[in-house]
Order: sequence, then C-alpha cells, then structure tokens
Amino acid sequence: MLEVGSVAPAFSAPDQHGNAVSSDGLAGKWVALWWYPKASTPG
Repeated sequence: MLEVGSVAPAFSAPDQHGNAVSSDGLAGKWVALWWYPKASTPG
C-alpha cells in the first residue's frame, strides 16, 4: 500500500491503443490512473 505523498513505484502498462507507457516517460507530469480490478476476468 502506498502512503499519501510517497513516490509512485516504477511501472509500465498499455494505453488504450496497446502502446506501452512507462513511469519514466511521465516523470514531471500530472498523471491520473484508474483501472477496473475485475475487468476481463470471470466472475
């Protein structure tokens, strides 16, 4: 669990077009991330 005000860990994830986005390329920018934990999973 991250603490409020802590630095986000390094990550890489696909964008809506399938292109890789990494935290390195977003350094110094405001970023909002959201995800659906049960998306694409059964149940």
